Amino acid sequence: MPVLLLALLAFWTGNAAAQGAASFERSGLIIETAQGQQHRFDIELAVTPAQQAQGLMFRQRMAPDAGMLFLYDRPQSVAMWMKNTLIPLDMLFIDTKGRITGIEERTVPFSTQTIESPGLASAVLELNAGTAERLGIRIGDRLVHPAFQ
Repeated sequence: MPVLLLALLAFWTGNAAAQGAASFERSGLIIETAQGQQHRFDIELAVTPAQQAQGLMFRQRMAPDAGMLFLYDRPQSVAMWMKNTLIPLDMLFIDTKGRITGIEERTVPFSTQTIESPGLASAVLELNAGTAERLGIRIGDRLVHPAFQ
């Protein structure tokens, strides 16, 4: 079982109120599509293990141009789930250069089914479900953010 999933299982035995909610730094991010379109997002950064374990759990809603970027110290196999996540999401798996290597669209709220990266990932960007399809975001498109320079 991937290390991240084990950490999530160990950390989240209760709810956010019982564990103490993590705070997140905000940042801007652009997704450049192969067609030359640029889509801007206001994101939160999940960098620490506590932030990554909490993610978007227990949130009622997220703005259409918002998201959360999970950043890892090194490329790794990433496994996530939707337990305690109330809103459906698109998960974009990102390599070290900021290229999208995989997309899991319209994840199911509250699901404990494991969603795994297709190979090693340096980051995962979570957006509202349907965003990738609506904006034409595809594998191979690129994220523009200081984390990928």
